[in-house]
Amino acid sequence: MTAPSSTPPITNPQVLALLRQKARKRAVLIVVALLFAALVMALPVIAIFARAFQEGFEVYSANITTPDTLHAIWLTVLTALIVLPINLIYGIAVSWAIVHYRFPGRRALQIIIELPFSISPIVAGLCYLLIYGATGVVGSWLDGWDIQLMFNLFGIVLVSLFVTCPFVARELIPLMEISGQDQEEAALTLGATGWQTFRHVTLPKIKWALLYGAILANARVIGEFGAVSVVSGNIRGETMTLPLQVQLLYNDYNATGAFAAATVLTVIAVITLVLRSTIEARHPHEHA
Repeated sequence: MTAPSSTPPITNPQVLALLRQKARKRAVLIVVALLFAALVMALPVIAIFARAFQEGFEVYSANITTPDTLHAIWLTVLTALIVLPINLIYGIAVSWAIVHYRFPGRRALQIIIELPFSISPIVAGLCYLLIYGATGVVGSWLDGWDIQLMFNLFGIVLVSLFVTCPFVARELIPLMEISGQDQEEAALTLGATGWQTFRHVTLPKIKWALLYGAILANARVIGEFGAVSVVSGNIRGETMTLPLQVQLLYNDYNATGAFAAATVLTVIAVITLVLRSTIEARHPHEHA
């Protein structure tokens, strides 16, 4: 049996010239991409940690453990713990409604879900202040009952829900549309209840997209600045989330404290990026 012949070398000068040109373009694009990533992303992250630890670990530890900074970290975590479950429930419910049912206003609902991506967070904060503030339409009515929605945790949670509500739904809707309803209909035909169908059929199909959306939403909650700065009142030691605390410390000329607090946000961002990349690599077709 004759052995297969090896591919003959390319000797055409024009083809060789084109291959060399293509290789040069590829090298230039790679260098430009690496330089851009280093200048725009890597160097700022390195600078945050370098400045935070510039005066030593003891100074860093003293700044990160001040009562106001610890309270800001706790308030940020508490906000995330409240907002994330609501986002998951809302994202699943609205995705299920849009994919499985046809009703008047369905298209409008899809547009509304995307609205937070189109509105500046500061504008969103002002809108919430206009509606739920002490002089707002809803806020003035609630004020008569001695209920205040703005300049406290409730206001922070409200605007955080607004800026994060699209993330879970945006991941689930395309996946549910692609996977179809055949398995759910089969389960219902066999006598399964709605909850059993969701738990044993739907949830296993959407769990990675759900986790992916939750990670993105959680990162946005923790890092949100604009909307929260409007409705929180910026009260020291009470309504300062971690991003607001970073700005406050920097404005107080405590650069070390500001960068120390910023390292917490940076670590969270890196963890989010790693989790996101891991899910994308292992389940590339299970999220939008």
